Amino acid sequence: MNPLLRLAFNLYRLKWRIMRPITLGVRIMLIANDEIVLVRHTYQAGWQFPGGGMKRGETTVQAAQREAGEEVGARLLRAPALFGLYTNVAEGKTDHIALFLSEDFVLEQPTDRWEIQECRSFPLAAIPQGLGPGYRRRIGELDRYRQQCAPMMGWW
Repeated sequence: MNPLLRLAFNLYRLKWRIMRPITLGVRIMLIANDEIVLVRHTYQAGWQFPGGGMKRGETTVQAAQREAGEEVGARLLRAPALFGLYTNVAEGKTDHIALFLSEDFVLEQPTDRWEIQECRSFPLAAIPQGLGPGYRRRIGELDRYRQQCAPMMGWW
């Protein structure tokens, strides 16, 4: 892990505990051939879906597309579908997460060189250790989402 980024991340976490902000971020599930693309950050333990915070003037779709490109080099061939809107209060902030799904993308060269330690594809049937419970629940909701074709909602 990058110690400087880890320190910055921990300072943000302290700020969140004190200020209790309400935030909106994005994550994206990139799935092709029954495999999902996951990332490990340089400042956090475990595997995650690509994603992050939004930039001023950006829509959630634009943020998901940008994060997919930066973190894993994914060029989405179609706009991603809104998979769900979730809330997470685990770190002292009220974090709203717009989760998107893309099954039509091409992996190219990522542009983020300092935040992502590793990017790998895993079979949906063999998700790695270190993937948090919220991420596991989202993967478990895939079949239901595909059947009802409507966004999911709830706690992360």
